[in-house]
Amino acid sequence: MLRSLLYVFVFIVITIMVVIGYLKYQVNDQKIEYILDQCTLSLESQLKNEQMNALEIAVVLSKNEGLVNALENDNEDLGYKILSDIMLSIKTNTNRYIRTQIITSEYNIFARSWDNVYAGMPLEDYRTDLDYFKTHTTPRTSIEVGRRLGIKATVPIYKEGVFLGFIEVIDFFESITKYFSKQGIDLYVMLEDKYFDTAILMQENLTVDRYIVSNRNYNFNHIQTLNKIDFKTLKVDRILYVDNKYIFYETMNNGEGQTIGAFVFVLPEKYLDYFKDPEDDISFLVNVTRSSLYDVVKEEQYQNNMYDKYSVDSLLYIKDIIAKEDRELFFDEAYKKLDAYSKDELIQLMLEHKIIKKIDGKIK
Repeated sequence: MLRSLLYVFVFIVITIMVVIGYLKYQVNDQKIEYILDQCTLSLESQLKNEQMNALEIAVVLSKNEGLVNALENDNEDLGYKILSDIMLSIKTNTNRYIRTQIITSEYNIFARSWDNVYAGMPLEDYRTDLDYFKTHTTPRTSIEVGRRLGIKATVPIYKEGVFLGFIEVIDFFESITKYFSKQGIDLYVMLEDKYFDTAILMQENLTVDRYIVSNRNYNFNHIQTLNKIDFKTLKVDRILYVDNKYIFYETMNNGEGQTIGAFVFVLPEKYLDYFKDPEDDISFLVNVTRSSLYDVVKEEQYQNNMYDKYSVDSLLYIKDIIAKEDRELFFDEAYKKLDAYSKDELIQLMLEHKIIKKIDGKIK
């Protein structure tokens, strides 16, 4: 009798545990789908904000008499001076770094705010999106492939009804990447590799599967994970769980509605508790306990050396895309690791990574 009761008790306990586990899985699954939906909404909101901010500046610049006259008179030096001075003033007063360029009606670079090197360079082969203005006179802002992928707010310039060219404000997803990073989510802006020949300034960028990673301030820590996954499955399911991380997928379209790539989000599972449950009907920005989450993210990124777990090969591979604010930490770790190498090992390493710069001094 006692044995029968014991069997019944064990069966009931196991059943309860299975039910609790199943319910917990269901709740967690709903939570992940909810976070994906909120990531998508937040991405759309951030993209819209960036596009509208860029468009506002482009419209104002298109009415700048000095710039219009410089373009009309083909005075590239004056155009560069006016453009760069305005952008410098904006950066000084708002701490916002904005890239702008003027393109002639023949699709040649007239002036760019960040350098004075490429004036006269033809863009016709890279900017087929500008054909939109052959049948439209209104401004447009969208994600477009050029020599680099970016958000481009393009406004046609007219003087007394004569079409002179375009003014563009360009964004390369830096601020959007930072925005999600502060939420504990890493964003990867992925361009399909069929645009490799067009995006000539991205041909040295890191590639994952059949995509080119377009945003330069991405988190390198998740690249190995992304290289493991099947992107065809991710594209269909939109959510994958790999290496204790949730991978989210959102299609990226250009101004014509054509799919040109994807936005890929990576959320480490350890950050999941900082997101409230989907039953709490409040916005994503409130849903994240932001101060707590940001403290965790910041501590991991800055108090710990984010590069100490990388091999020398990995450090050399990413050396060209390190952000300015991280370079001191990066080089400290690189020097520490390289110091342990012998002369012959260093020579072999340099040959493998095609280092052709002149080296001064002696190698220990």
